[in-house]
Order: sequence, then C-alpha cells, then structure tokens
Amino acid sequence: MATSEITSFKERVLQGEPILRCGNYTFDFAERTHVMGILNVTPDSFSDGGKFLDHSKALDHAKRMVDEGADIIDVGGESTRPGAKPASLDKERRRVIPLIEKIVSQVKIPVSVDTTKAGVAKDALEAGAAMINDISALRSDPKMAFLVSEYGVPVVLMHMRGTPQTMQQHLAYDSLISDICSFLKERIEYAESVGIDSQRIIIDPGIGFGKSVPDGNLKIIKNLSLFRDLGKPILVGASRKAFIGSVLNLEVEEREEGTAAAISLAINNGAHIVRVHDVGKMKRVVQMVDAVMAVN
Repeated sequence: MATSEITSFKERVLQGEPILRCGNYTFDFAERTHVMGILNVTPDSFSDGGKFLDHSKALDHAKRMVDEGADIIDVGGESTRPGAKPASLDKERRRVIPLIEKIVSQVKIPVSVDTTKAGVAKDALEAGAAMINDISALRSDPKMAFLVSEYGVPVVLMHMRGTPQTMQQHLAYDSLISDICSFLKERIEYAESVGIDSQRIIIDPGIGFGKSVPDGNLKIIKNLSLFRDLGKPILVGASRKAFIGSVLNLEVEEREEGTAAAISLAINNGAHIVRVHDVGKMKRVVQMVDAVMAVN
C-alpha cells in the first residue's frame, strides 16, 4: 500500500470519530479502541455456558475483567448461540439483576445488559446498568425502544435475521454487506424516530448471527470500513466464534489466536468496540493494534 493510501486511511479513522456518553463515563473513540468484556450467566452459551451461574464466581470474574482493562462489562442471562432455547422473563431476571446490582456496587466501569426483553432491561437499568445490548435491534420487544428513549442510555443495534433459533436457516443474501447496511440504517432511523439520542446508538453487524460459516463472517470483517458510512460507533463480537473454528479446525477453547487475528483486522477496518471473552490477552492485542495505527 502506498504511503498516501496509508495516510488517507489514518485520516478516515482518526478524524471525526464519535464520542459515546455512557452514564458518568465518556468513550472517546478517536483516542483508542474500547474493550467490552463478556459475562454470560447462562447454562448453555456456546463458549462459557455454566461457568458463571454462581453469582460469587461471576462477580469475581467481573472484577478480574476490570483489572485486566475492560471498559464495559456486558452481562447476559439468555444464550444466543444458534438453536438456543429462549429463557423466560423471570428466569432471565433472576440470572442477571442481582448480579448487576453487585457488580455496579463494586466496579468503576459501565455495565451493559445483553437482552431483548424490555422488562429485564428496565430492571437492569434500575439496578445500575448503563447500556443495553439488544441483538434484535429493538424488534423483539415493542417496549424496548421507548425504554431506551426514556432512560437516555446507549443501545447496541445488531443485525440478525430471525431469532437465535432460526437465524442459521437464512444465510442467502442479495448482497451481504449492502443488506446489513440497509438493515442497520433502517433500525437507526427507527430508533431516532422514537426519541433515542442519535449520539447513543452503536451498531453491530452481527458476526455469527445468520451468516455463512466461515465466508459471510470473514466478508464482514474484511469490509467493515463500509459500515462507517452509517456514522455510528461499530461494535464487533468475534470472540471464539464458529467461523474461527471452521477456518482453523479448532474447538472453542483453542480459538484464542484466531480471535486475536479477527479483532486486529476489525480494528484496522474501523471497529470502535470489541466484545471479547479473554479480556487481559485481547486488551494487549488491542493496545498493539492501536499503537501501530497511531504512528504517522
């Protein structure tokens, strides 16, 4: 790549970056890439299902992620792996609300709740959560958009076809990247139309959610810069996912290097937030990529 092309890319990355206000925290994406640590309190998540059902273990893990450099902790009480069975509202509440209360009282970074249910989200916000990560992009529960607007919190809008139970049945696209961009543009417009602050919308192209393995997911990472035209912070969740296992022929617990490669390329192509399981190691990867990209 010619020097002029590198400069042009750096200018595109470093100029005009969004700033996200999350509770008492401000994320300046021109400064660095931010890390969201995953905390699943589920029996059936694809990677860490069952590990943190005990809230004392989950709290210890949250504290460890903070020590390792997480900027946000994302707490989820319902598995979204392909084919996962949905959790009831009460079951999801029991899994996440007491834990969020404990985390918020003991850590100094924002907590996000990973849910599609407005009832869970409302209780989580009342418990101290400062962000909502909705894989349905406000489509699953008609009350969610108005809740986000009322509380004025950041929200992640993710691309997914169908539900976790059906999403891998819908893998054919007219044009994968264009279709995802069109979907996210429509969801952004809807969110803003019901009063959600345009400066508090994050987009996620939905790696692993209704995309072919591995090609569709690889294509998203390669073309991630195209999503920057939507003008929102981009979150990428590639950690330990099946497309990495497909490329490398590795089981979930062996996908660390593949995850590092995927998030490195995602950052290079415009990701502002990376959602990861191994916070300590991936934080170092993020710091290294950011350092390379900051050099004139």
